[in-house]
Amino acid sequence: MEEKKKLLTVCHACDALQDVSHIPKGNIASCVCCGVRLFKNSKSIIESPLAFLVACAIFFIIANIYPVIQLNIAGIERETTLIETTYIIFIEGSPILATIVGLSSVVFPAFCVFSLLYVFLSIYFNKNWSLTRPLLVWVSQLLPWVMMDVYLLAILVAIVKLVSLANVILGIGFSALVGFVIFYAAAISSIEMHMLWTRLDKNCNGEQCEQ
Repeated sequence: MEEKKKLLTVCHACDALQDVSHIPKGNIASCVCCGVRLFKNSKSIIESPLAFLVACAIFFIIANIYPVIQLNIAGIERETTLIETTYIIFIEGSPILATIVGLSSVVFPAFCVFSLLYVFLSIYFNKNWSLTRPLLVWVSQLLPWVMMDVYLLAILVAIVKLVSLANVILGIGFSALVGFVIFYAAAISSIEMHMLWTRLDKNCNGEQCEQ
């Protein structure tokens, strides 16, 4: 009788190597040495994150097309989207701040969301697309730099301060931004990187993956 192949993982806290091939669906794997949570063997490891990511992509596009806020000061109206906010900071003489804001609120979120969409669609349809693994590696490194929740909080603080100086109207982009932050948090919290890599390996088992 052929022995079942073991699924090994290394604890990120204590570096202990352990067999996790017998974790039932819906259960959480914890390190046998230090007790740290390793991953959850979710029943919908692909479907749930994929649904959240599709919603994220839609909200992100809307937030960058429609105005986030509209200001009316003494009859002068001005509205801005997420991308325009970065440009305004740049032309006001703060290129470094504009770069940080642009990367953390536009570039990194867009890259992570659409790269993860690429990865999950590749796994969902068993396509093994060539960029799946490199993109997953890059996303794993960039996720800590996506700070849309902090950016949203900064916008709320700015709105509170501007209310006494101007008529502030929240645009469709603001609602989309709130939706993006909520679904992005849901998507990231539902992604189990260990199980994702395992699923990629299974898809490649017996097939020649694209390089």
